[in-house]
Amino acid sequence: MTRATVQRLFDWKVRGIRWIEIIGVVLVAAMIFSVYVAKAAAARESAQISQLERQIAETRQRVRLLRAEAARLEQPARLEALSRGAGLAPVEMDRQADGVALSTLKPAPQPVAAPVEAAPAAVEATPDVATDAAPVAEGLR
Repeated sequence: MTRATVQRLFDWKVRGIRWIEIIGVVLVAAMIFSVYVAKAAAARESAQISQLERQIAETRQRVRLLRAEAARLEQPARLEALSRGAGLAPVEMDRQADGVALSTLKPAPQPVAAPVEAAPAAVEATPDVATDAAPVAEGLR
């Protein structure tokens, strides 16, 4: 393009306003809009990050509380008091055995055959006794 062509392009007017000024205003408006959209997206992301940070802090607090509760529940003095209250006591030394002696202390249980249940007898109802047979049939179910 020659200088005259470029000069003519910059001098071209639409309703008294140069064409290049219209393009400049449109580009500035597009940049303003894009900056607004980017800031709105950043604000949403920032809100999500702060919400996640609050959830992390709450979860850490719950973990601390649960660890403290577990430590309290696992205290040996507390467990000893509960076991004595339930009638439990430590195993005496003469009652301890190794793995080989376990079978002599208590033999392995023998499998027990399951008893066979008899099927209930079916009640047949005659047409004239049908009203009396309904409660009997329900009792069998």
